[in-house]
Amino acid sequence: MSSEARGDYLIGLMTGTSVDGIDAVLTRIGDGHFSLQTTLNQPLPDPLQDAVLALCQPGDNEIDRAGAVSRQLSLCYAQACQTLLEQTGLKPQQIRAIGCHGQTVRHRPGENGFSLQLGCPDTLAVETGITVVSNFRNKDMALGGQGAPLVPPFHQQLFARPGQRRAIANIGGMANVTLLDGNTLLGGFDTGPGNVLMDLWIRQHRQQPFDRNGDWAAGGEPDPRLLAQLLDDPYFRLPPPKSTGRELFHADWLKPHLPGHSEPQQVQATLAELTARSISDALADFAPQQLLVCGGGAHNHHLLARLQHHLEIPVISTESEGLHPDWVEAAAFAWLAWARLEGQCGNAPVRLSREPFGLYRKQVRGSNAAPTGRYRKMCGPMARAEEDRREEGELNQPERKHGTADTQGGAGENIAGVVHAQQHP
Repeated sequence: MSSEARGDYLIGLMTGTSVDGIDAVLTRIGDGHFSLQTTLNQPLPDPLQDAVLALCQPGDNEIDRAGAVSRQLSLCYAQACQTLLEQTGLKPQQIRAIGCHGQTVRHRPGENGFSLQLGCPDTLAVETGITVVSNFRNKDMALGGQGAPLVPPFHQQLFARPGQRRAIANIGGMANVTLLDGNTLLGGFDTGPGNVLMDLWIRQHRQQPFDRNGDWAAGGEPDPRLLAQLLDDPYFRLPPPKSTGRELFHADWLKPHLPGHSEPQQVQATLAELTARSISDALADFAPQQLLVCGGGAHNHHLLARLQHHLEIPVISTESEGLHPDWVEAAAFAWLAWARLEGQCGNAPVRLSREPFGLYRKQVRGSNAAPTGRYRKMCGPMARAEEDRREEGELNQPERKHGTADTQGGAGENIAGVVHAQQHP
């Protein structure tokens, strides 16, 4: 997309797995055009952050607590939107829509799966006077997808280049990758923990919210035995499509592996290596020529160096392509809202062959290296079925499924998101 400021104004809101604040962006989006107008990071109040984190694991009185947190989050989202408008001098009626992801506290993909995001979009619409598009994940899961990651189609719009095989790694609390072969989106999936375990460990041992530049990890040596134990988790061996979250990778997951590994800095180095290895292993068969990185992990110089070591290709920030890594996800939800209102697919219905996937394997990197193994088996363009689409109501009408075909990062024929009007009809 062009950087020219043409098209409609839309706001994108994101609170991720790290629960460290609200990322808010004001964008202009039109057919083939995208521009970032202004940005904001608004920290969450400590009590609200603690309440969100507590809800990420089972506990007592969850329904009442979740209801209260949803309301509080919505008011914080509304304040972030108001600040963006004040920064730009725009009025609510000049904003076409807000794309609000909400705060995920449960993500259970698979058969009979669901995904739960806190934050009341109707409250947000009323407080701001702006239409809100939300609930992106569950439509995708209803169609047979994993509900995550949601950003690959946006990555395709911004970062696909003819003749280039690129991977995009979004490293937030969790890490996910997007696979781009020229202009073709092959799909996307979660690789495992991004910053979540590193952040947890440094808070516990150094009372710091994150490992700045990865300096603490860089000063230690990974423990090979501990790393092997962590990488032995079955999730890393699952073929895509797959997604994960704090439900799996959290303190209690790490704790059983730690006896005999008491040196904190060595553990930090090992956790950084876990993130680097799980991403690089996931990309081994695809053999990208370049890795673009966004999310908080793009600031971890040690992590980027380890990724480059394992992949043997250039590893660079999305800032080199015109979009700062801190704002990619929030911008993606503005774009997903725009796609929803335009009646365009907002997911990546890539089908996978039923043939066995085979093992990961190292291969020679370089411009002539071709995708092999499982990634060669990915096929199928993004499907559209305009005759099945209806625009009335809440725009959550049922769509046809793709039979039993597996999907990568979402099922097809999905105009994701529910629209919440800012006023009564």
